[in-house]
Amino acid sequence: MKKSLLALAALTAFAGVASAQSSVTLFGVVDLNVRNIKNDTGMTIMSTDGISSSRLGFRGVEDLGGGLRAGFWIEGGLNADIGAGDAAGGGQQWRRRATVSLLSTLGEVRLGRDYVPDFWNHTMYDPFGTNGVGNSVNIFGTYNGATTLVRANNSVGYFLPAMGGIFGQAMVAAGEGVTGNKIFSGRLGYAAGPLSVAVAYGKTESTPSADWTRMNVGGSYNLGFMTLMAQFAQGEGNGGVDDGKKQQLALIGGAIPFGAHTIKASYTQSTGDAAREATQFAAGYQYDLSKRTAVYATFSRVANEAGSKYTAGGGGSALTAGRDSTGIEAGVRHSF
Repeated sequence: MKKSLLALAALTAFAGVASAQSSVTLFGVVDLNVRNIKNDTGMTIMSTDGISSSRLGFRGVEDLGGGLRAGFWIEGGLNADIGAGDAAGGGQQWRRRATVSLLSTLGEVRLGRDYVPDFWNHTMYDPFGTNGVGNSVNIFGTYNGATTLVRANNSVGYFLPAMGGIFGQAMVAAGEGVTGNKIFSGRLGYAAGPLSVAVAYGKTESTPSADWTRMNVGGSYNLGFMTLMAQFAQGEGNGGVDDGKKQQLALIGGAIPFGAHTIKASYTQSTGDAAREATQFAAGYQYDLSKRTAVYATFSRVANEAGSKYTAGGGGSALTAGRDSTGIEAGVRHSF
């Protein structure tokens, strides 16, 4: 009996060591809202991703010893309004992120499908986090068929280790015969105390003679009673059908938290390309019921110039160029 108890104790201790060396976490977000988009006519729908992107994911890390770790991250979108994943047929795919990494004191090497570095300035310095009808990227787009505004397939990335507030990353991605996926992108920034600033650059090659280049810079400053945010971005087509076309995007906004409440607002302007000139004003309110659950409401209005037809969000009817688009949504977000 004593030998059995000793053996059981030894196995328990071994299991404790093993679990300390590796871990796997299930996580996700469900964000649903009722949204009304008014373009030429109005349409009311149930939609997703008002203040956070709905997702289901698994991530894990293993301690390999000697300061080296291995990690993975598998994450897919959710269309919870219809009980489906992110695939066209309703099944689950892992197109938000699917990566494997090696990490050490020298930084991280990451392989797979991931966010492109220059997208982070768009989302980090947007009070609405590039979600919902207030999303600043509602009035920004790519040139020459590039598909890498947000993510890239077949990528190899490197992330700097912690360096006293300095952070940075670089990414290259192979085209592998897919138009608009071959890229190089990098980002460098500084975040310490109330200040965060970053600059980024990216180039996506569609063909050997056509590409889309972009640069952006953004920053935020926490004043205590509110956080101010600003960003500037420029995209340019070189060669191909969009040769010489340029678009500039400028945003100023902020978030004011008080207790469980947060008020958000932003003003975004797109200029340069005559077919892409527009402004967007967005305002929102969020109430945190807990650390993981919030209710919210957001309003936005896109004012298009004569040649442009941006909308405040998906699900609306067709929009005639030069007409305005408005969006309003109210919903619930729960993370787990």
